[in-house]
Amino acid sequence: MADISGYDWKAIDSDPKFQELHRKKTTFLWGLMIFSVVFYFMLPIGAAYFQDLFRVKVFGPVNFGILFALSEFVVAWAIAFIYARRANAEFDTAAAEIVREAELKYGGRK
Repeated sequence: MADISGYDWKAIDSDPKFQELHRKKTTFLWGLMIFSVVFYFMLPIGAAYFQDLFRVKVFGPVNFGILFALSEFVVAWAIAFIYARRANAEFDTAAAEIVREAELKYGGRK
């Protein structure tokens, strides 16, 4: 592991590449969080205020409410998958580039 005590953290924080990465990642994560919170609270709100819709039989004893509740798991996994793909494709590469530049500027490993 690199010795990070020699880095100029204020310079890294003010680097436009770091600022852009932080802005993109924060915006993306807030979007995912807002979507997931809204989707999560649709279940209790729907069960309380749209009971007729949640009682609609889809097949056999399975109704829309049960399917919607199960969809919460699918959506959670989808959000994790979407984040992992975006992080691997974009955020991690940008972070690695910022680390490489910091190592060149500040001596890297000691």
